[in-house]
Amino acid sequence: MPILVTGASGFVGSLLLPRLLRDGHTVRALGRDPERTVQALGLPWEDAVHERVEVVRGDALLGEGLDAALEGVDVAYYLIHSMESSPALHASFADRERIAAQNFASAAQRAGVGRIVYLGGLLPTVHEGPIGPDTPPVSRHLASRAQVERILLDAVPGSIALRASIVVGARSRSFRLLVRLVERMPVLTLPAWRRFATQPIDERDVIEMLARAVHAPLAGLTLDVAGPDVLTYGEMLTRIADLMLLGRPSLALRISLTPVAARVAAAIAGEDPELVLPLMEGLQGDLLPADDRAAELLGVTLHSFDAAVEHALAEWEHVEPLAAR
Repeated sequence: MPILVTGASGFVGSLLLPRLLRDGHTVRALGRDPERTVQALGLPWEDAVHERVEVVRGDALLGEGLDAALEGVDVAYYLIHSMESSPALHASFADRERIAAQNFASAAQRAGVGRIVYLGGLLPTVHEGPIGPDTPPVSRHLASRAQVERILLDAVPGSIALRASIVVGARSRSFRLLVRLVERMPVLTLPAWRRFATQPIDERDVIEMLARAVHAPLAGLTLDVAGPDVLTYGEMLTRIADLMLLGRPSLALRISLTPVAARVAAAIAGEDPELVLPLMEGLQGDLLPADDRAAELLGVTLHSFDAAVEHALAEWEHVEPLAAR
C-alpha cells in the first residue's frame, strides 16, 4: 500500500517508517530537508529497500510540495509538530500547528487520501469531548493538539487519531527532559505538579499501534493510547533514578510556578525554554486515558514502564553515556 509519512526525520517518524517497510508497504517520506531525513532514517539502502522508499521535499507550514507528496497515497501519517520557531513564518506555535494542519488537510482532500493517522496529545479527563468556548481551560500545547486533530478528522472522515501522554524513548523530548533532570539534579526539587498522574507508554507500543492503524476498521475514531502503569510525575522521576542507579532525595514544593520552573528545568536539561514551557503548562491535572480500548482494538501487548525506561536508556547509551550507568 502507498503510504506517506510526514515528520519522517523526527522521533516517531524515523521509527515508524522501517516498521511500515516490514509490513511490505511502499513508503514516501516527507521532510523539509531530504538529506536530513535520509540520515535520520538510517535505513539499509540496498536496492530492495530503496525501491520501496522515496524521500521528497515539502513543508506543510508553507504548503509546499504537499500535492506531489500525497499523489497516489492511500494512508498518510501526520507526525508534524510545529513547536519550534520557523524562520519563514513568524507566528505562535499554535498558529503554526493550525496552518500546517489546514494545508495538509486540504491537500489530502484534493489527493483523495483515504485515511490520515495522527498522533496527538492526551487531554485531561474533563476535556474528553470537543473543546469549545465553555470548556474549562486547557494548556496551549494540548489545545493545539486537539485543534489539529479536529482539522484532520473533519477533512478525511476515514482518519484515526491516537492521543498519547509521555512516550518513553531515547529520542522523546519529554522523556529526555525527565532523564536530564534526574541526571543533573542532586536533589529532585519537585513543584506541585509532581502529584499529578499519567500513563506513559513505550515507544515500541506507540509504533506498533500506529503501524496497525493502517488497516484497522476504526474510521473516524480517536483513541487514547497509554501504558499499563499509572504513575505520578514524582513517581516517574523516582523510578527513572532507580533504574539509572542514582540515589536522588526529593524535595516537595507546594506551588508550581510554571513559568519559572520551566525555565529552570530547561536550563538544567539544556533544552529550549520555549519548548519546555508549553509542555509544562499541560501539567494542570491528571492526564489519564478516558478508556483502555486502544491496545485491545489494535491488538498490541503493552510493555511496563520499567521495561520501557530500560529499553530507552539502553538505546540512549548507544550514542552517548549516562551518569552511573
